[in-house]
Amino acid sequence: DLVAGDITAPGLGLDDEAALTAGTTEIWHLAAVYDLSVSRAVGMRVNVEGTRNMLRFAEGCPALRRHHYVSTCYVSGRHCGPFRESDLDVGQSFNNFYEETKFLAEVEVAEARAGGMPTSVYRPAIVVGDSRTGDTQKFDGPYFLLQWLVRQPQRWAIVPIVGDPTMVRFNMVPSDYVIEGIEHLSGLDASVGATYHLADPRPLTVDALVDEMCRAVGRRGIRVPLPRRLTTWALDRIEPLERFVGIPASAVDYFVHPTHYDTTAARRDLDGSGVACPPVTDYLPTLVRFMTEHRDADVGAML
Repeated sequence: DLVAGDITAPGLGLDDEAALTAGTTEIWHLAAVYDLSVSRAVGMRVNVEGTRNMLRFAEGCPALRRHHYVSTCYVSGRHCGPFRESDLDVGQSFNNFYEETKFLAEVEVAEARAGGMPTSVYRPAIVVGDSRTGDTQKFDGPYFLLQWLVRQPQRWAIVPIVGDPTMVRFNMVPSDYVIEGIEHLSGLDASVGATYHLADPRPLTVDALVDEMCRAVGRRGIRVPLPRRLTTWALDRIEPLERFVGIPASAVDYFVHPTHYDTTAARRDLDGSGVACPPVTDYLPTLVRFMTEHRDADVGAML
């Protein structure tokens, strides 16, 4: 088996490369730039060209039984409404170049799969720490808001709100669910050719999530409505403001995200496995406890 991303094999001789392709039966492609602020040039080089390189390598493996590709739910871009596991190009726009280049990479994967490559695609939602331990390598996504709440010293905490928090659902999943889900699904014959949304089938609205976050950190939230465009502009252009708040402009869009992720195939093929996405309310206090006890854990990268 081979676990790899950008395959160029610069140090391999012809005999070595032939032996590698002949002996490869399974490929796991997880490599990507995970950075909402990535430039398009870097995203294209790593996410898109890296995927093309891997697919070229896979096409030369005569014994290949399975190609596993880890994508993201956010290939949906800003598609409004339900996004099915069978959906990909629905004419969507994108929040950033990370989303766009992951979409373009998955388009390449879909074309290879249509040509006969035995591929399974896994699309996680926003990944947070382990639901049982809280363990994580990186505090981003919902952690930005949690850290803002924790930094406020009083019992009351100001909560910036953009858009209508009662109409938007924030889809996050613990890392153990993603890992265990992929482990189970990847071993099924039925998963060849399938795409799975590893997302919460019952995500909280932003409004409910804010309530749960405030409860988990021991604060009572005072909601302050803010215009989205002005907020993202200010966070992007006024560096002292972003440092003070601790919420990057690129994260704001995910609190007004208009997409709902269908999880029919994932739930069907995980049924009976014992693997299921736990409710946010069950594990959020665990995430907060780990975050407050490990403030130096913001290293590395998450899936």
